[in-house]
Amino acid sequence: MPTSKRVRPPVIAVTGAAAGLGREFVSRVASSADFRRVVAIDDQRGDVPDVTWRVLDVRDPLLANRISDVDVLVHLGTDSGLDSEPGERRAYNVRAAQTVLTASAAARVRRTVLVTSAMVYGAAPDNPVPLPEDSPVAAELDSGIVGDHLEVEALVRRAARSHPGLEVVVLRPAAVVGPGVDTVITRHFEAPRLLMVKGSEPRWQFCHVDDLLSALHMAALGMVSGVVGVGSDGWLEMEQVEELSGLRRFELPAGLTFGTAQRLHRLGITPGPATDLHYVVYPWVVDCAALRAAGWKPVWTNEGALEQLLELREGRHAVVGRRLSGKEATITAAGATVAVIGTAAIVRRARRKRRT
Repeated sequence: MPTSKRVRPPVIAVTGAAAGLGREFVSRVASSADFRRVVAIDDQRGDVPDVTWRVLDVRDPLLANRISDVDVLVHLGTDSGLDSEPGERRAYNVRAAQTVLTASAAARVRRTVLVTSAMVYGAAPDNPVPLPEDSPVAAELDSGIVGDHLEVEALVRRAARSHPGLEVVVLRPAAVVGPGVDTVITRHFEAPRLLMVKGSEPRWQFCHVDDLLSALHMAALGMVSGVVGVGSDGWLEMEQVEELSGLRRFELPAGLTFGTAQRLHRLGITPGPATDLHYVVYPWVVDCAALRAAGWKPVWTNEGALEQLLELREGRHAVVGRRLSGKEATITAAGATVAVIGTAAIVRRARRKRRT
């Protein structure tokens, strides 16, 4: 009687494996029977046991030689620091993605998985809720992290033309939350009030790190392909966010909001461009149709993710993405109305420092 041929589990490699999301994912797959062997890649050796460590800068062209025995590569070796120098961060992320894609094709890796963000769709007052996964990429190519994601996705499209044998899966998560996550979205909830643009109707969708890890696992196994949205089911209206958080809204006209935010960014007071604020005042809810069709279901609800985000923000204060501390934070809490857009005192102080 003929027997069916058994498919061997793939060998998986993970970049950025020593810290952050990469470390969490390596820990997950190291204990999974879905993979025959796990190769952990970073510029320093991490502490996850029972994996093969290969110490290498992900931008090194020698990467192709180090993944010649790999079936699937998950690229998590990125710089997403809000306080990183924008030009250096962009150069690092673009070069890393380019090297990963080129090396994967050269080493005949079957599948490469990258993570960008649903932010690439852009946040706009007339966005459909939710956005279908095949919606056009409409975000502005600015100096912020969203611009990094757009550059990386442009590389993916070029790689698809140059290396048709390489399957590339791109996960686009909603606003990621969880331990260790620091983004323009999480800092928005460190403010004394929630900024709103008059006449706008923001909708809030989150993607907990736990759910992103499970989606990465499925993508690595080839259970989804192409562009894949990741997030909790549905969304929260602004009234629900206010009720859950206990934070009150603060409304300003769009021109004043974005104009002041851009001036603060030019002065070096806030880490991100004014366009970052679009993602906290306009909707960018993503449909997760591909994952749902593959049988995936998020463990975290939007309510649960927001509640953990609020717990993690304790003791932190931010205004328009800028972290405050000490006396500055006390002034902000006392004068929330002025502080949400960055007080005139802060602006004057920055100007005085520039002149001295």
